[in-house]
Amino acid sequence: MIRLLLAEDQGMMRGALALLLNLEPDIEVVAEAGTAAEALRAAASTRPDVALLDIEMPDGSGLDVAARLRDELPDCRVLIVTTFGRPGYLRQAMEAGAAGFLVKDGPVEQLAAAVRRVLAGERVIDPALAAAALSAGPNPLTDRERDALTAAADGTTVADIAVRLHLSESTVRNYLSAAIGKTGTRNRIEAAHRARANGWI
Repeated sequence: MIRLLLAEDQGMMRGALALLLNLEPDIEVVAEAGTAAEALRAAASTRPDVALLDIEMPDGSGLDVAARLRDELPDCRVLIVTTFGRPGYLRQAMEAGAAGFLVKDGPVEQLAAAVRRVLAGERVIDPALAAAALSAGPNPLTDRERDALTAAADGTTVADIAVRLHLSESTVRNYLSAAIGKTGTRNRIEAAHRARANGWI
């Protein structure tokens, strides 16, 4: 039997996936988690063969969990399943050691097949997302530019961003200006929107 950890923050979706995957003759869902912290605790206690992780969780990211599992449970294969088919997320998932990345709109049979394939040592990547990731290219933003854009996304003032990031206002303006240039946009709100759409922040 393939021992599977399922981490998904939406309870109804998690329950439905667990029910459907448990119907597969060779898959057993040994743990369910609704948060990143629960996923890490469950992985440590059950030592699953495959961890099926959502990206968006209330206390962190499935990408962070994937990176921790790579270091703490190297034999556990990670499959990211998400609603957010953003090219930058695919790159981050691969860098975090994920063996697969699928968008949630596929049939459960495809998901079960992906679980088997990653356990067999294959990489499983949504083809449309792989093409989008190649055309989007790598993330052009530095860590500090990402921090500034993330803080600016809701329209926060430069002064407030400077306080939040412990930087001078002129430094924040420089980071935002560089991010606007790199994203080919007209202002910081557009830059944040484009960066989020590409999974860069």
